[in-house]
Amino acid sequence: MALARFFWNTGLYRTMPIHTLHCRQIIHASPETAWDFFSNPRNLSRITPQSLDFQVVTPDLPKQIHSGLMIEYRVRPIAGLPLTWLTEITHVEPLLYFVDEQRVGPYAIWHHEHWFRPAGPGKVEIEDRVTYKLPLGWLSEPAHLLFVRRQLEEIFDFRTQAVESIFPGTGA
Repeated sequence: MALARFFWNTGLYRTMPIHTLHCRQIIHASPETAWDFFSNPRNLSRITPQSLDFQVVTPDLPKQIHSGLMIEYRVRPIAGLPLTWLTEITHVEPLLYFVDEQRVGPYAIWHHEHWFRPAGPGKVEIEDRVTYKLPLGWLSEPAHLLFVRRQLEEIFDFRTQAVESIFPGTGA
């Protein structure tokens, strides 16, 4: 209790560490094929671990994202408890990048950049950069160190493997 009072009285609960996760992968696909796959919101469940019980809730999604698109998901990241996650596609530059940001969900901030760059004939480098903050400031850091960071890394490791199976020759 004294530690919580200390954080409250000093205002440290408002200073929230900012974290980043950065991944790169080269896939065997044309820029158009890569863009068509990753910019289709229906494909996200194909590259998300089944253990998260990821479900798209938003009906009638378009085949391609666009700025302003709001997508609602249901996910079970902790002990099977359901959680609503709402993201907004905030920036789109076709064939180059798009950004999704959490509007409702477990993070104080979630900003996910998806970049696509030519990487030689028939190859595209896909890059993800996630900038995020947990709620509760420093009080969340033990959870980040013990659980959150590892879970995010596992999710993106799964994604890498799933993408390798979707785009033959990737990772070889």
